[in-house]
Amino acid sequence: MAVAKQFLKSKPIAKVTFELPAEAVNGAKTVALAGEFNSWDTTTQILKKQKDGSYKTTVELPVGSEYQYRYVLDGTTWANDWAADKYVASGISGEENSVVVL
Repeated sequence: MAVAKQFLKSKPIAKVTFELPAEAVNGAKTVALAGEFNSWDTTTQILKKQKDGSYKTTVELPVGSEYQYRYVLDGTTWANDWAADKYVASGISGEENSVVVL
């Protein structure tokens, strides 16, 4: 599992690729990315299944900030990114959110 960051030279934007490996998906049919950058919407950023069974998507985000996010499996199960830059308390029943730092 990895979060890859590509910083653009022409503007203060980073292309961030979020990837969830097949073993982390645990048989889920759909994987979504929800976070501060999309108002925690579980329907707008759906990851695409890769040939190896992993799921991947790329999002353009402004640099100089940190963004909390989580993966949503089959619309019901929330999961953290094992390779996040750091984790912060979500404020919901002791759960944590993954954080990407740009």
